[in-house]
Amino acid sequence: MPRPDFPKTIFEFQQWFPDEDACVKFLIQSRWPEDFVCPRCGGREYWWKDARQLLQCKQCGYQASPTAGTVMHRSKMPLRLWFHAAYLVTTHTPGFSALQFQRQVGLSSYQTAFTMLHKLRAAMVRSGRDKLSQVVEVDETYIGGERSGKTGRGAEGKVIVAGAVDIRGKYANRVRLKVIPNVTQATLNEFVQDNIEIGSTVVTDDWLGYSKLESLGYEHSIALRMIHIHRVFSNLKSWLIGTHHGVSKQHLQAYLNEYVFRFNRRNTPMAAFQTVLGLAKGRTGPTYKGLYGVAKGLDLYTHPANPIGR
Repeated sequence: MPRPDFPKTIFEFQQWFPDEDACVKFLIQSRWPEDFVCPRCGGREYWWKDARQLLQCKQCGYQASPTAGTVMHRSKMPLRLWFHAAYLVTTHTPGFSALQFQRQVGLSSYQTAFTMLHKLRAAMVRSGRDKLSQVVEVDETYIGGERSGKTGRGAEGKVIVAGAVDIRGKYANRVRLKVIPNVTQATLNEFVQDNIEIGSTVVTDDWLGYSKLESLGYEHSIALRMIHIHRVFSNLKSWLIGTHHGVSKQHLQAYLNEYVFRFNRRNTPMAAFQTVLGLAKGRTGPTYKGLYGVAKGLDLYTHPANPIGR
């Protein structure tokens, strides 16, 4: 049996997932497209334990949860709510703030909405993903509201974000974004090596932090204008302000991950429905304690409607 397809319209979504049972069946088919295989003994027959929503191996008694290794595992929220969240997040082009999501699905708690969205964002990052290649523009930008003092490199009170985008013809192809602590040569070299294939042409400005890229195996080109990465940065800042109205330093990387995910799948957004549920590679996402257990840090943008870390 092949892995199930994904709903392509809201009408299809409503037809496919009218209740919890339909969601469970979809999970089982997604997790075990070639039929159930017990992770302990390899047995292929099971009983369905309806009360606990588990598959129990007939051979050894091992109990497997359809939600194990996904963002939904151990959640008290209904599966249909998670499915609805995943559909909204992947198909709504600008994305959702936690406040918008709370209102859209009727949640009573902002914290619950915030935590659910961050779990979905965690599933957007795939370990071992392909590196950018061929011609790649690289630069940094500073995220934060208006502040007095020095601008550009060396600005205080803001967060530095490194970015890279590979080019195909006249168009941007894929993007990578990462919060970095500084713009030293060591930090920038690490970002390039983590995200760009050796042998690619890396296009940067004349900052000395990029001066040793050729020694690392890259072709290095200096340009006065890098329209693709600068457009990415401009759209990123507009998205952070326009959709989320405010983000905190603590959670900025999660929002960068979402932006990258959306950008790289801008032509096939609905295909990511299963990915953000964590069905692809066991991505459980952060816990509530992990999100709120440390200081919020610097608010990079603020808005009275979103008082909690955005």
